[in-house]
Amino acid sequence: MIPLLAEAGIATELIERTASTLRVQEIVQLSLAPVFLLAAIGAVLNVMNARLIWIVDRINGIEQARESGLAGREAEELPALRQRQSYSQLAVNLSTAAALTICLVVALLFVSAFIRPQIGTAVAIAWIFTMALLIAALGLFLLETRLATASARERRKMSREILEKRAAEDAEG
Repeated sequence: MIPLLAEAGIATELIERTASTLRVQEIVQLSLAPVFLLAAIGAVLNVMNARLIWIVDRINGIEQARESGLAGREAEELPALRQRQSYSQLAVNLSTAAALTICLVVALLFVSAFIRPQIGTAVAIAWIFTMALLIAALGLFLLETRLATASARERRKMSREILEKRAAEDAEG
């Protein structure tokens, strides 16, 4: 009987804490900025994924042409394209992680209405972590687009540099 009374007391307390329309309205207002950021991350992810798909298709096309003996100088660009693919894939992964942490922020904001302990520090840490993920993702996206805007001659030069660097690393290790 006592556990039932304790559960009823907890339920009553939760209802009292969340019954306030003002409190719920406040939480919804607080969650609007993260939700708008989530929408923006979705738009950026859409662009990043489109670029990643193009890069993968280009790599596959060049590799097929190379197997057929028709690639010519295009095959020299493969290391730079693979570097772009790496940057792009990591940017997509970090952006997705940022979107997930934004969802965590919104969830924590709503959970805070139901619990007595203050979790503002957890919300702040999740928000800071989200910003760090976004900064890293956008930095990688910047590197990928910088490689993309290079001329074919510059890409071939970058590819040779990438291959030389890998060969030097393999020789050391």
